[in-house]
Amino acid sequence: MDAPIPLDPHSFWRGRSVFVTGTTGFKGCWLALLLRELGANVVGFATAPPTEPSLFELVGDARDFRQIEGDVRDRSALAAALEEAAPSVVFHLAAQSLVRVGYEQPIETWDTNLMGTVQALEAVKEQDTIAACLVVTTDKVYAEPDGRGHREDDRLGGTGPYSASKAAAEIAVDSMRARLQGGPLALATARAGNTLGGGDWATDRLLPDCVRAAQRDEAIVLRKPDAVRPWQHVLDVLWGYLLLAEALVVAPERAQKAWNFGPNVGEEDSVRKLATRVVGALGSGSVEIDLDAGGPEEANVLRLDASQARQELGWTSLLGAESCIEQTVQWYAGWLEGELPADLCARDLRSYLASRKTLVS
Repeated sequence: MDAPIPLDPHSFWRGRSVFVTGTTGFKGCWLALLLRELGANVVGFATAPPTEPSLFELVGDARDFRQIEGDVRDRSALAAALEEAAPSVVFHLAAQSLVRVGYEQPIETWDTNLMGTVQALEAVKEQDTIAACLVVTTDKVYAEPDGRGHREDDRLGGTGPYSASKAAAEIAVDSMRARLQGGPLALATARAGNTLGGGDWATDRLLPDCVRAAQRDEAIVLRKPDAVRPWQHVLDVLWGYLLLAEALVVAPERAQKAWNFGPNVGEEDSVRKLATRVVGALGSGSVEIDLDAGGPEEANVLRLDASQARQELGWTSLLGAESCIEQTVQWYAGWLEGELPADLCARDLRSYLASRKTLVS
């Protein structure tokens, strides 16, 4: 195994021009805020916020990055935005990201997740300022559940429109990388599991559902309580994305491939355990089990082997399960008590970055 690629996100992103698609979504908005905290010049590109409320709108003017409204499936609009922004790095996060919605809206899901990625890649390769593009997919791109923890070279697939369309996006990136072999643009994909953090209001997602149940002092109903997922805090996931994108610039010969980001195999929580912890920390609501509640077919166990990222990028999860839940619940509790979301995000970002600096000092 080669030595870890020498990376320094605290200085690498300062003054760098970065383009992020999907900034009106939960993870995309957090990524833009993190990049701004590190001193990057950020331009976001996305459709209208997908939820009400939305982190993007609640942060408001404090988000301090330029936003362009547009759809990644509109190649001409995306190309114009890229030409104007002239970024050196692109993060492609725009997607239809919900499993259940994938079944309800399969055509839109395939169109956004596959063709949106193809359109983005075609637009990116035409912009000569761009050195690297990171395409974010999901832990659900793997064909078969595997309790040992999926490795990046495991077979891709998926039965539902969401997972299958994301697996197809991975293949599209591989195809583009082969076409550009030896060229100036470096490409990689990032596969992460279920992310937690303040400001997520998506429907049919465990933690936001827990918060909504707590607000109403009702029960959250679990249909697959023993399902296991690679839960982790959004900032840990995004830190992995930053390391990988930097590696694409400084060591493209080693970084151009797929990368997993997840907790250590065997340290993942079940749905029941996570929901019970969150409800207990919120102090209201309860947990109920209904095995007959129905819903889309999903794997019972999803694990990611992230040893490649740990060994080659030096990436680690900073926030363990307890810290992840505590920090996330504190964000929502502060919001319910009237604190400004921008202040809550700034607090989490600065605390996180300070802890990261301590680790390397």
